[in-house]
Amino acid sequence: MKIPKEIRTFCPYCKKHTLHTVEKAKKRQRRTLAQGQRRFLRKMKGYGSFPKENPKGREKPTKKVDLRLKCKECGKMHSKKGFRTKKIEIK
Repeated sequence: MKIPKEIRTFCPYCKKHTLHTVEKAKKRQRRTLAQGQRRFLRKMKGYGSFPKENPKGREKPTKKVDLRLKCKECGKMHSKKGFRTKKIEIK
């Protein structure tokens, strides 16, 4: 999917439609989990756990891609909701 480098969209900070520069959002670093969540994940691990994994070949065909938009007027960044695409190209 080809996306232009600049798009005109709504800025929640300026409260109006302005020109934005587009970039692909990078994968964020995972935070350390709470003790209860770590215990729960440890319990779920291994053979016979619930919920069981989907059978092989049942996974989604694509990953969701998020875009980061930077407003040209105020300079603030906000993200656009993720959408599914196999390949993204910012031109």
